[in-house]
Amino acid sequence: MEKYIAPDRKRIPYGMMNFAVIRRDDCYYVDKTRFIPMIEEADKFFFFIRPRRFGKSLTVNMLQHYYDILAKDKFDALFGDLYIGKHPTRDRNSYLVLYLNFSGIVGELHNYRKGLDAHCQTMFDYFCDIYADYLPKGIKEELDKKEGAVEQFEYLFTECNKTNQRIYLFIDEYDHFTNAILSDIESLHRYTDETHGEGYLRAFFNKIKAGTYSSIERCFITGVSPVTMDDLTSGFNIGTNYSLTPEFNEMIGFTEEEVRQMLTYYSTTSPFNHSVDELTEIMKPWYDNYCFAEECYGETTMYNSNMVLYFVKNYIQRGKAPRDMVEDNIRIDYEKLRMLIRKDKEFAHDASIIQTLVSEGYVTGELKKGFPAVNITNPDNFVSLLYYFGMLTISGTYKGKTKLTIPNQVVREQIYTYLLSTYNEAELNFSSYEKNELASALAYDGDWKAYFGYIADCLKRYTSQRDKQKGEFFVHGFTLAMTAQNRFYRPISEQDTQAGYVDIFLCPLLDIYSDMKHSYIVELKYAKYKDPESRVEELRQEAIAQANRYADTDTVKRAVGTTQLHKIVVVYKGMDMPICEEV
Repeated sequence: MEKYIAPDRKRIPYGMMNFAVIRRDDCYYVDKTRFIPMIEEADKFFFFIRPRRFGKSLTVNMLQHYYDILAKDKFDALFGDLYIGKHPTRDRNSYLVLYLNFSGIVGELHNYRKGLDAHCQTMFDYFCDIYADYLPKGIKEELDKKEGAVEQFEYLFTECNKTNQRIYLFIDEYDHFTNAILSDIESLHRYTDETHGEGYLRAFFNKIKAGTYSSIERCFITGVSPVTMDDLTSGFNIGTNYSLTPEFNEMIGFTEEEVRQMLTYYSTTSPFNHSVDELTEIMKPWYDNYCFAEECYGETTMYNSNMVLYFVKNYIQRGKAPRDMVEDNIRIDYEKLRMLIRKDKEFAHDASIIQTLVSEGYVTGELKKGFPAVNITNPDNFVSLLYYFGMLTISGTYKGKTKLTIPNQVVREQIYTYLLSTYNEAELNFSSYEKNELASALAYDGDWKAYFGYIADCLKRYTSQRDKQKGEFFVHGFTLAMTAQNRFYRPISEQDTQAGYVDIFLCPLLDIYSDMKHSYIVELKYAKYKDPESRVEELRQEAIAQANRYADTDTVKRAVGTTQLHKIVVVYKGMDMPICEEV
């Protein structure tokens, strides 16, 4: 049997959140330590919000190792070759580090107190054990006599103050319970009880505030949504929210330069079948395009770091792009989106933000730094919520408001999937077998008639009165959502607001399915029920001209590769489809 030879290259730290283990095991680490001096320059109580699976926990863990007094002798091993190893700050390894992770709290909102108490008890005891040499004798025994997290916490920082110790408090996923609020209205009342007046969570954050007059010198608090912060911060109004600040736009996630450096490194240590440029081009439409500060728009966009690591790991193993560009864990995370879309549908039907997003390609709004949970369904706050969850990204300004678009294909796929699943919930089932068969026939046999006929069928079956009022929007949105589910293509919707039309280019995913035969441009037009027949013909002619024009663009010519390009013109009249033809 052939002996397995371990490859001589750094491991990919996919799914790893412990900085010390990443460094010890010689994993590839994208150096973000240049942000440490900037965090020190910032206010002492630092709030930072980023979407899920973006690398927040690793950042928090890296900071803990940098500041922990017990990690002094490991400094060179952990940081020696990184930016901060060469430019250390005065504060390195000078704190007792207290770490709380609210995602570890078990329990629903009605018994949240119990969960918070249990988590804090464990973490406080651990703190007393590891820092025993720095703390007064018998502190742990005394602490355990105190009742609950609020009381124990107060005792802990007061005792630390006696021996002049400085505490750096880290709280990860402080807003973990937002999920419960989003999923059910009852939770909202329970949550309000916990965060207002004499609520327990409010009392806990008030204690942090009290601790800042004592031994808590710095805090670093991270989460996904700004919802809770607003509820908690009227008591805790000393924290500064840096989530939308340009200086920290690149602190979490990867820039394109960082992605290219990583690919360049692995291209020299692994057999690569593609160039760095080609691989960047494959990843970009799926994982890139996040912008977290309006001032940075047009300069730097960020890639989802988790997704990049997933892709590179798979590519090194197989020498090609993963068949599924979206990893399963991400899909699970987007379950939250299901709740959000349900909320969205509860708004006035003409104010559906997701519907506007799908049909117009963008929405505008004002990004809020925080808002109380009670106002979560206010349309303006809802836009902010979608942004913080990573469903939208900043794309400049429009008429004085922030313009927000869907960042990439991963998010687009999730949004469309859930949009369709809201129809399913209304007892309207799509046959996934039928859909997959049709998708495959479209890609390999060039059978477009059956495919678009199926979409028109579904459209007719599922249309409610409400949808009919939206007419054109609805038809476009529905068609886009259906094509987005086709695993062989990436639908690119070209918005041209002057002409008021949307084309869909079904861009073939040849990197994954190299034997595909067909690609498509779809020109979609819409006439109202009451329009004369002549209007349908007029739209048909328009669509033919546009399809020909679009087929001539560089984007299309480059992307079709070895496939045969079909130009399909579809005209709807109301919810009927009188024209579906190839030109």
